[in-house]
Amino acid sequence: MWQQDGVLVRVPASTANLGPGFDTLGMALHLHLWIAMKPAETTVIRLHGSELAGIPTDESNLIYRVAHSVFRAAGVEGRPLEMDVYSEIPLTRGLGSSASAIIGGLYAANALIGHPLSQEQLFNMATLIERHPDNVGASLFGGIIAAAWDGEQTEHIRIEPHGDLSTVVAIPQFQLETKMARNVLPAHVSLADAVFNISRSSLLVAALSSGQLHVIATAMRDRLHQPYRASLIPGMPRILDEAPGHGALGVALSGAGPTLLAFTDKRRSNASLVSYMKETFLAHGVEATVMEVEISREGAVCCGTWDGISSVLAARINL
Repeated sequence: MWQQDGVLVRVPASTANLGPGFDTLGMALHLHLWIAMKPAETTVIRLHGSELAGIPTDESNLIYRVAHSVFRAAGVEGRPLEMDVYSEIPLTRGLGSSASAIIGGLYAANALIGHPLSQEQLFNMATLIERHPDNVGASLFGGIIAAAWDGEQTEHIRIEPHGDLSTVVAIPQFQLETKMARNVLPAHVSLADAVFNISRSSLLVAALSSGQLHVIATAMRDRLHQPYRASLIPGMPRILDEAPGHGALGVALSGAGPTLLAFTDKRRSNASLVSYMKETFLAHGVEATVMEVEISREGAVCCGTWDGISSVLAARINL
């Protein structure tokens, strides 16, 4: 049952909400977390890369803990694990770093014991941990995900991204805890705001499903969370209003932020948009990394055995 030579798993980052689809829409992005995992005599966790600074390396590690939840769910006696983890996903920036860790731990552990749990079981487990299905669904299945969760079970539909669709992300050089970003949200919203978001979210799903990219700017508008979070992110209101005039198909806060994400058309240059987003953040006193990031059509995958992590690390951090 146990894969003694271990497994190597790759998991994409994700963006959630896409504007109006609060806690329901997610999309995978071409930034990745790699986890090498194998059974061991004693627990050893090695973290690589600056994005994982400060993460625990004992059995309180999130990836380790969710791995053992798979063993329990599958009725398999848990064993100590040796793990190497490398991530290029910035922490607490609205790009699904915790969701990728959850999916990575679940997926790797399931592969390590012969895949006894289905994808849907893993999705339900991940959503129960994360408390919303958008990020974890995107990281597990890839592409664009529309999902619903009733507190026990998840349902989702995967949308294949249009071939011309890509993104530009602006990642401010400060962290924003999801808890803080949720605490600024109101407990109640008006009927008018609810209808506004339902209509835009429906239009956005239809646009993404049909490839009618010209309506994305209108469809990505939101009244449920972005107006309340704007005070936490200098420059955000201006970018949301003005980015379509610099080439964005539409723009939104990525998850709880502070990253902003713009949909773009691959057939056009993004130079103006990249410059605009970077300069606008700078004008508000915020350094930001602004770059083009492809949508990941692929979700979590096994991409080798445990020792394959060495080539990943050598290629990315010059070990």
